[in-house]
Amino acid sequence: MTSAISIGITGIAGWRVLQRIETRQVEATAKDPVIQRATTYFRENLTEDTTAEDLVGDYKLLQVALGAFGLEDDIANKAFIRKVLESDIGDSASLVNRLSDKRYLKLATEFQNRTDPEAMADTVTKAYVGQQFQQRVGEGDETYRLALNARDELKAFASRSSSDKTMWYEVLGNEALREVFQTAFGFGSAMANLSVDRQLEDFMSASERILGSSSFAQIGMDEGIDKLVTRYLALSQIQSTASSNRYSAALTLLSG
Repeated sequence: MTSAISIGITGIAGWRVLQRIETRQVEATAKDPVIQRATTYFRENLTEDTTAEDLVGDYKLLQVALGAFGLEDDIANKAFIRKVLESDIGDSASLVNRLSDKRYLKLATEFQNRTDPEAMADTVTKAYVGQQFQQRVGEGDETYRLALNARDELKAFASRSSSDKTMWYEVLGNEALREVFQTAFGFGSAMANLSVDRQLEDFMSASERILGSSSFAQIGMDEGIDKLVTRYLALSQIQSTASSNRYSAALTLLSG
């Protein structure tokens, strides 16, 4: 069981509080005995000679490796994860490059570039602690977990050389990141029924209109991230309040 991090207030006000306490809470998460044991084990047992078979065969190693990229739900899919780890990241037609969820590509890239296991362990365990922190925040308020994830993903997008269209396709294929943009843009779930190209067009158009740009070089800056996240949180709170009011009205009618 993880310890939920509850802010006590919701919406944008709660987000501002979370930003102020984040560093302290991440440090506290890293010091949790369960997490310390997991990260210490990873550091002590990952070597340059660790194969994909070794990794998927060691539950403790795999738990941290997947958890660092938010892929912990795949812990039982060992055959698939092994194929991902062994996939040719330089071949655009390979399995890992054909997957729309680019977290798998990040995992494979990190694993295959482990010429310095200590450096990889630093990167992975730091990311693992960050993900554990986000999960604890999500147990208190899922919208804040999604906001934190979006912030981190967009900061990474801003420094990449990929085309904006490529990264927008990644947004569409990343369930957590898509949720933030979709809510911020006022799109309903029916958007997913449109063709991918039409979705791309609508997302980029909405970004230009609402965020002032469809370029991740701009969206991934602090101002762009703040504009996206605050709009997402505001609209999420409105939707939640409306849903709660409808539920209360229904109860009133049923009890009348």
